[in-house]
Amino acid sequence: MSAFLRSVAEAVERARGPILWMGLTCLLGVVAGAGMVHGGSRFALDYRDKLVGRAMASDPAAVAEGRGFPVRAALLDFAGNLGRGAVPSTIMGLSVAMPFPLAAFRGWVGGIVSVDGEHRSRLGNWWEGSYYLGVLLLQLIPYTLAGGAGVRLGLGFLMPRGRWGYPARERWLTLPAEGVRDVGRIYALVAPLFLVASLVEFLARP
Repeated sequence: MSAFLRSVAEAVERARGPILWMGLTCLLGVVAGAGMVHGGSRFALDYRDKLVGRAMASDPAAVAEGRGFPVRAALLDFAGNLGRGAVPSTIMGLSVAMPFPLAAFRGWVGGIVSVDGEHRSRLGNWWEGSYYLGVLLLQLIPYTLAGGAGVRLGLGFLMPRGRWGYPARERWLTLPAEGVRDVGRIYALVAPLFLVASLVEFLARP
């Protein structure tokens, strides 16, 4: 187990730069979104209301929660975040550039939901604000790891020589084999972090 954990830590270290870039992009998106809704931007507030309304009506996790099944809702949310959110972000990372607009948008969405349905700040109440910030952080960390892992693999594929190359020359479907293994190692963190985020979101709601 210690050897596996060490390999995970080394994979994160190799992808440190892209992970930090993704994290900064998400953070800027959050700040922009929160600033817009707290500043009264009609566009941002309307988008927030439409987004939440669609989620409440059609998102499987929200529907399950509305029917009184919070654990099922958390598991559905976890599966959606991992399968429909993180994995595509990682695959898009092969292009290097494509995940960043998505990360900015994802952060922006996280920022615009910093107000409630009455457009009052969720940060004004200690418990509500702590819940919002905690869930946001727990969700964005694995998204950042997943996107950064993909970008790191993309850099290793496009620039196999120099700082972004991998020492081993083994290839899997033209991709650096060690880079693919690094993605798997990083997902050993991504998956449980998403699960924790979903459980907190649906079981610790104020």
